[in-house]
Amino acid sequence: MAEKTGFVGSIVETFKTVFWALLIAGVFRTLFFQPFWIPSGSMKETLLIGDFLFVNKMAYGYSYASCPSVRIPQLGLDVGADKFCGWFEGYDDRLLGSDPERGDIVVFRHPVTGQDFIKRLIGLPGDRVQMKQGLLHINDDPVQVADAGVFTETMERQGPLGQQPQCANGPVGPGAICEKPRQIETLPNGVSYPILDIGSRPADNTGVFTVPEGQYFFMGDNRDNSTDSRFPQSRGGVGFVDAKDIVGRADRVMFSSAGRSMLAFWTWRSDRFFKALE
Repeated sequence: MAEKTGFVGSIVETFKTVFWALLIAGVFRTLFFQPFWIPSGSMKETLLIGDFLFVNKMAYGYSYASCPSVRIPQLGLDVGADKFCGWFEGYDDRLLGSDPERGDIVVFRHPVTGQDFIKRLIGLPGDRVQMKQGLLHINDDPVQVADAGVFTETMERQGPLGQQPQCANGPVGPGAICEKPRQIETLPNGVSYPILDIGSRPADNTGVFTVPEGQYFFMGDNRDNSTDSRFPQSRGGVGFVDAKDIVGRADRVMFSSAGRSMLAFWTWRSDRFFKALE
């Protein structure tokens, strides 16, 4: 009898341990940091497909978007932050909030689909943003850009989704060098970062976007391969993003893998481990 009690007791202790571990992990993920894998090339070269980072949720305070989402397509599991904290979604103010700064790399929830996106913050409330012949203008003034060589990568399938890069010198065959002109863009507040150009695209010339109060305008660094605020939500784009949809700020790459699986250790990019983001 004592042996049975001991067995049952060990099962109970195991469940208690798992319960508390999941609770602590959930609280940690909700309040402090959220893991994020880079699935696409929209932020190259700042972020590469296969980069792994933690999103700092404390940077801008908390909203419903700070709650975790659980998406496992293989299991048909899709539980968004609104399911956990939908009661909080109607509040426009962020708890312990602070304003993001122009040039920050921000993770936010898509206003329609609820999926997590990562882009660079370009336009603040009240700003006028426009693209003219591929050059970014903020409040009618062109930003500073300087040529910075060519970004190169191998034409091959990248990451778990097997995406292929787009090339300015394309089309190129598998294993060939894919090239994109590289520039350093500097925003009015002095934040500088590399941007990539593939060629002439419709989004190189836009109308003027006037950012509404309480919303933000985001763009990807890989300008011709980014679905961002230049594209309206009606066309599958991001449009303007509400402050309440912001999850947090990306500050540092913790781990990076160039392969289709993180278990393929020979594809790890050790030079990107703990790399600070600009």
